[in-house]
Amino acid sequence: MSMSNVTLARKRLPGAGIPWRWLVPAVLLAIIVLSALLADILAPHDPNKQNLANFLSPPSAEHWMGTDALGRDVMSRMMYGARISLLVGVSSVGLALLIGVVLGITSAMVGGWIGEAIMRLTDLLLTLPPVLIALAVAATVGPSLPNVIMVIALLYWAQFARMVRGEALSIRERDYVQAAYAIGCGNTRLLWKHILPNLVNTVIVLATLQIAGAILLESTLSFLGVGVPPPTPTWGTMVADGRPYVELGWWMVTFPGLGIMVAVLSINLLGDVLRDKLDPKFVRRS
Repeated sequence: MSMSNVTLARKRLPGAGIPWRWLVPAVLLAIIVLSALLADILAPHDPNKQNLANFLSPPSAEHWMGTDALGRDVMSRMMYGARISLLVGVSSVGLALLIGVVLGITSAMVGGWIGEAIMRLTDLLLTLPPVLIALAVAATVGPSLPNVIMVIALLYWAQFARMVRGEALSIRERDYVQAAYAIGCGNTRLLWKHILPNLVNTVIVLATLQIAGAILLESTLSFLGVGVPPPTPTWGTMVADGRPYVELGWWMVTFPGLGIMVAVLSINLLGDVLRDKLDPKFVRRS
């Protein structure tokens, strides 16, 4: 079969033009988001209600994902755990973005010893292992939802600051910015009219990818016992609770582990699509 016939056959395939690269992760992420937002309505059981008579019940018509060692419905806890993961991911990255953009812009526009001090602090944070630092800080301040958000935000702002500073310095040297400066535009007008609008696309792409990392880091902290404290259901805590019962109740570990994997993978894939669409300097190799 010639190449032209192969191309024609592909065009005739049902669904050949559907953009699967972003549609599949978008649908999966939409399911996770809706289950988190509507957990109070969709959850079939109280996520914290214990019933020892249902000790490690396998998946059934009553409990679609089985029950844990305390008889709690795994599916209900998965829905409420998705709410915690998304809340931590969006809140911590939003706070990190705010801190990083302010410090990155300050370093680029002010310069001098202030800019150097900000960048040296950024370099220091970027050299530290995030999981170990988050574990140490979270163990020091104590496990709680606000503390987890603050710890992740304080670890992630450095990447925003480094990226924003580099982009701002590059934009500041472009011809139209120099022309605006030459006709008398001040730093404030240059910042709001020329620099920040050109940073939006890059910041959105980085923020999307960082949300996936924040969800994974929150799950790690909860798994190690220094994240969101029980009885609040989180995916990391559910994996930790099910670890001693892997042979008796595989569903206790499998379903929350799949939830973490699908959420992180979907966000990363959508982040790649956004990078292709929004970053004019990125060229995908065929």
